[in-house]
Amino acid sequence: MADSERARKMADRIKVIVAERLEKGLKDPRLGFVTITDVRVSGDLQLASIFYTVYGSDEERAASAEALKSATGMLRTEVGRNITARLTPKLEFIADAIPENARHIQDLLAEAQKRDTEVSELAAGATHAGDPDPYLKPRTGEDAAEGEPRSGGW
Repeated sequence: MADSERARKMADRIKVIVAERLEKGLKDPRLGFVTITDVRVSGDLQLASIFYTVYGSDEERAASAEALKSATGMLRTEVGRNITARLTPKLEFIADAIPENARHIQDLLAEAQKRDTEVSELAAGATHAGDPDPYLKPRTGEDAAEGEPRSGGW
């Protein structure tokens, strides 16, 4: 089992190698504008999960995923040439959900702001329920003499 520092360094190196290779260009017309967002290497250094995003439509994302899948062997060879490890890790490409999550959070924040505005408009003309002064008052001389209990059970 390798230490986590070595796995982190290897992940950083793999990220650079794959990003540079994609920047140089693969000869696959299906490959769109791909950005490598993160790489995680397993503790035994046998598997590298490469997270990526693709700018474009759903069809372009699917085509780029297929292009990356077909280029995995070539990219693994490139990684093997440029790292100093006994074994080259298996590469796994995973579409990163960061853009979709960010869009969903942005929609939720817009909805919350809209509801806050509605509540503040309703609260502008609202009055409090009950007495204007809901606190108990000390007994006056008359009430104390008659022995009547104060409101609130005191």
